[in-house]
Amino acid sequence: MITPLEIQNKQFSKKMRGFDENEVDEFLDRLTEDYEALYRENANLKDRIQILEDKLKHFTDMETSLQNALVLAQTTAEEATRNAHQKSELIVKQAEEEAHRIIERANEKITDVEQQYQEAKRQMYIFRTRFKTLLEAQLEAVVTLCDQMEE
Repeated sequence: MITPLEIQNKQFSKKMRGFDENEVDEFLDRLTEDYEALYRENANLKDRIQILEDKLKHFTDMETSLQNALVLAQTTAEEATRNAHQKSELIVKQAEEEAHRIIERANEKITDVEQQYQEAKRQMYIFRTRFKTLLEAQLEAVVTLCDQMEE
């Protein structure tokens, strides 16, 4: 690639009926200025591309982390639900066995189990809501940051 300095230093041989030397010099000066501006702009754009590629990698890594966190949270939520169901089924079974001996006591146990189950559901709903809010806030922050970078 020709550099601006090579354009500026270019010498032409002189002929008897050659070009007007001043006109050639003026043209070369304008060409040098334009080429130099394009050369600088190209270098700046290459730098900007590198910066944007680095930022894109950062956000891609962040997205991967968020996806992993979401999968982990979903797995944890499913496990907690499964455990809550297993626990409630065990308590209900124990309450039914005792109900044969003491009906009134068994009814109290069932009521207690249902309250625990409702509390577990309520806690699960709160957990899901908070986690969803957290993810939406993170996504909004990423979108805002991307919008700011585009400006």
